[in-house]
Amino acid sequence: MRLLPLSSLKNPRPVAAAILALGGVVAYAVNFPGSLSYDSYVQLLEGREGSYSNWHPAIMSWMLGIADALRPGAAYFVLFDTVLAFAALVSLLWLPRRVSWLAVAAAAIAVCLPQMFLYQALVWKDVLFADATLVGFVCLAHAAARWNGKTVRLALIGGAALFVVLATLTRQNGAIVLLCAAVTIGAIAAHTEKRWRSGIAYGAAFLAASTVAAFAVNAALQLRSDGEQSTTYQFKLLQLYDTVGMVKAQPGLPLAVLDKDSPALAKAIRSEGARRFTPERNDTLAGSVPLVGALRDTPAKVLARQWLELVRRHPATYLALRAELFRWVFAAPDARQCHPYHVGEDGDAADIKELGMRPRYDRRDAMLDRYASAFVGTPVFAHPAFGLAALVALVLLLRRRRPADLAMAGLLAAALLFALSFFVISIACDYRYLYVLDLSAIAAALYLLADWPTKKGT
Repeated sequence: MRLLPLSSLKNPRPVAAAILALGGVVAYAVNFPGSLSYDSYVQLLEGREGSYSNWHPAIMSWMLGIADALRPGAAYFVLFDTVLAFAALVSLLWLPRRVSWLAVAAAAIAVCLPQMFLYQALVWKDVLFADATLVGFVCLAHAAARWNGKTVRLALIGGAALFVVLATLTRQNGAIVLLCAAVTIGAIAAHTEKRWRSGIAYGAAFLAASTVAAFAVNAALQLRSDGEQSTTYQFKLLQLYDTVGMVKAQPGLPLAVLDKDSPALAKAIRSEGARRFTPERNDTLAGSVPLVGALRDTPAKVLARQWLELVRRHPATYLALRAELFRWVFAAPDARQCHPYHVGEDGDAADIKELGMRPRYDRRDAMLDRYASAFVGTPVFAHPAFGLAALVALVLLLRRRRPADLAMAGLLAAALLFALSFFVISIACDYRYLYVLDLSAIAAALYLLADWPTKKGT
């Protein structure tokens, strides 16, 4: 039985599509039923119980609960992620009028990268976020290419809004994607219809509808919240991390607010905090009982006042600290310290037992481990390499400016701005945080190579 008719082998479009589709099937089969880490088990358990702590996105726990109801575990969630990513890439091949044989080479390389072959099986919110972002902008690209068909255009814009809302709910800073998508649809409308008023109308309508939908879905999910003030505590952790890091850099830095209103925390920051601080992640601080205890006893407003005073009075120290933290998350000096990937199933023993599951690291996981490990320390596991590719692709797309090009440029802009947001919020260097940048660069490269070279306006 032939997978493709012989006549199709003369056309690079179905060949490239077949490579991507087969790559997705193989990736899912090899990684089945997926790889879970500590956070994955927590969210899976929340999904099964229908109670969300908000330490992780409630939408992720809810989706895992649905997948778990269909088949215990996360296999259907992994299937959903895999289909999203690979189907989005396949659909890009139907945007150009003609497809170059370079698309076949690009597809073959893409399916071999750990970002496609391994990452889609990782039950992480970062993968769901990246996939939802990709699909949202790919829908906008197809809407732009089919702008004259009103029904199809509106349906695709609606699909884009759906996935953009999903991305927004999956990451705390995911609102960047929503804003970029609104600007993108506005730019497409203005460019296609040659009227800036159309651009404003489409962009505003998309932004308003998506924002309302995101708030509505989140409100519905919060009805199942356990009531823990997780978001507030997460902000406290970020401010503590910054405060300790600044004191580490300048031991004599005054902590006037804490010395007055929370002396125990001020003392712990200067001693335990400064000793334990590392730019790799804030987990080392969580291991200090005096520091954590003092943090819990300190009102959020008190720590926020201290943090604001330090930033206002010592901006150079703050920016230097933030630059170092961003360097670790974007261009980690030691990639292996930043958890570039995960294989197998491993987490909290109590959570695993309650779910009726077992830890897993078998021969297949060992094989996947060796495969992924071979790329660590190379450009394949280096965000700067993908960031550079994204910037080059962004320039090429904006120079060519086809309607669909604007959507793909919007995708890259969203991924780059999302990555830059970690200059302010990073508290750990985990590679997965900026996975959306890698995936977006891969998609843009495939899209550009599919009809390369082309002339402007063709």
